[in-house]
Amino acid sequence: MMPERLWRICATALCFAGFALACLVVALGALPLVPVLPRQQRQGLARQLVHHVLRVQVRLMCATGAMSVEVHGAEKLARRGLFIVANHPSLIDVTLLMALTPYPDCIVKAALCRNPITFGPVYASGFISNADGPGLLRAAIDSVAAGNNLILFPEGTRTPPGARPAFQRGAANIAVRGGLSVTPVLITCSEPTLPKGAPWYRVPRRRPHFVLHVLDDVPPAALLPEALPPSLGARLYTRRLEQFFIEEIARHGPTDRRDQAFDYREPEFGGHGA
Repeated sequence: MMPERLWRICATALCFAGFALACLVVALGALPLVPVLPRQQRQGLARQLVHHVLRVQVRLMCATGAMSVEVHGAEKLARRGLFIVANHPSLIDVTLLMALTPYPDCIVKAALCRNPITFGPVYASGFISNADGPGLLRAAIDSVAAGNNLILFPEGTRTPPGARPAFQRGAANIAVRGGLSVTPVLITCSEPTLPKGAPWYRVPRRRPHFVLHVLDDVPPAALLPEALPPSLGARLYTRRLEQFFIEEIARHGPTDRRDQAFDYREPEFGGHGA
């Protein structure tokens, strides 16, 4: 095994340990606020703490050489009340997006609410559990209306490398029923990195380079100009949103610029783009 690749295995292990430490920092910083502050204020502070702690985590992943990151259009994520929809090739996609996005919110698997490592941040931040059933849709729409930035992966899980994304209807239901514009984020990577089913120590042959393209907002009428019942509209919107992502990912394509250093001075990880 090449020494550089061996180092990246060690760096990846360090980053996973750093993530566990980040969760502990958020828990220790936010959980004591639960009995002290009103729920909305406490969750806002906890989400900002998650955002800043994960910024440090991304810098750690880049500084150790485990990966590099390039972001285009990061300034578009600096607003409030966004519905951010992204494709999902890697385990660390949500880490990248939360590091870029202030006041992040997301829909998490119910298992994360029971996991001793992630319970603290999830509970303190009030992230939406996918076990909420009928209340999930309303909670998602209300979160955006309250000024949070809701992050959602329409695929529902990581899509294997080379496979065509298959979107579920969750994102479409939120957009259609809430009348929300979508802020699309395209995530590509030069190497398959932490895909579904792969152990953490199976690092790619070369240092992976992530590229995120934050596109302009897509209003509901752009993908669904006709008036339809919500259920039918969500079904059609899902197909059009899926096709939109397939076309945009193909148009932008994966970028490999690992020879360029990550620019820590940029305010929103926008080291290589507008």
